[in-house]
Amino acid sequence: MVINYASNHTIIRETYKGSVFMEQQHFAELCQKLNQQGDNISKSVLDEVNKYRAQYNKKKLPVIWIETNDSGDNNIAFLNTTYPYAGQVFTDMIDLLYSNSFMAAQGKNALNILEQAAEKYKGRFTLVVEGAVPVKDNGLYNIIIRTENRSITALEAVTWLGNLAEYVVAMGTCGSFGGPSSARPNITGSMGVNKILDREVINVSGCPVNPDWFVGTLAHLLMYGKPELDDLGRPTLFYGYTVHRHCQRRSYFDRGNFAEKLGDIECMFSLGCMGPRTGADCPYRQWINHVNWPVKANTPCIGCTNKDFPDGSSPFFLPLDKKGKK
Repeated sequence: MVINYASNHTIIRETYKGSVFMEQQHFAELCQKLNQQGDNISKSVLDEVNKYRAQYNKKKLPVIWIETNDSGDNNIAFLNTTYPYAGQVFTDMIDLLYSNSFMAAQGKNALNILEQAAEKYKGRFTLVVEGAVPVKDNGLYNIIIRTENRSITALEAVTWLGNLAEYVVAMGTCGSFGGPSSARPNITGSMGVNKILDREVINVSGCPVNPDWFVGTLAHLLMYGKPELDDLGRPTLFYGYTVHRHCQRRSYFDRGNFAEKLGDIECMFSLGCMGPRTGADCPYRQWINHVNWPVKANTPCIGCTNKDFPDGSSPFFLPLDKKGKK
């Protein structure tokens, strides 16, 4: 038998045997901790998910994952996670009911699986939408399923599944806000998922998304429900502070020492860095197995998690006051 009680805004679940699994506040600290020893949050989170599922006989998080109008970079970024590997996430944390990229079924069989899963898990599954949704001409510019009788657009699928899901997660900046798919002149009328659905959408933006942001968000949904969100609907666990706040070159900015060209060691604010107005923990989360990120590789942050990316960041190498000009 399990007792749930609150203490200092921290949810603690305790059994009569006295065992306590990870507190929600500790989960937040785990997600936000500095990556000083080469640890990554995906590994730590998966370990805690396994403990939680074993202790409470909790099933995996049911997920329907559809791809719409994007470059496919987010599932590739997710596959690049080194520990846990994608297979471990599928095995231990999420029950992937449908994904056109990761499932073996094709054609009619795949559609049957999608329809059956949506009905069986109605009100219980998490819908992951990877990509923007074109709405011009009734969405005909992005057809994600074609049958013998008709075509199913991304607009129709997102509307259908979004109204059945317990949670909706927009994966990547295209899914969250439209992103490059909705960049000028946006001839397909593409827009973010939250503009399509009349309900709350959890935005996990990034172009592409960092695997930790995505895995951490799904883990929170499984163990604690919806995470705290910022004013753009993004988990504050990962987007609560600006890139500028933790940038390794912040001291140069504070002293007014700015780079004159790419490759200089000083602050790249003068070269168009979007860090001061970009919410993300890239400086310490990092990429490529947590070893690098754009500024460390001597290129400015281009603000890929922002609502107005890429138009608001372009041209990339001009100062902020000269960006976003039509």
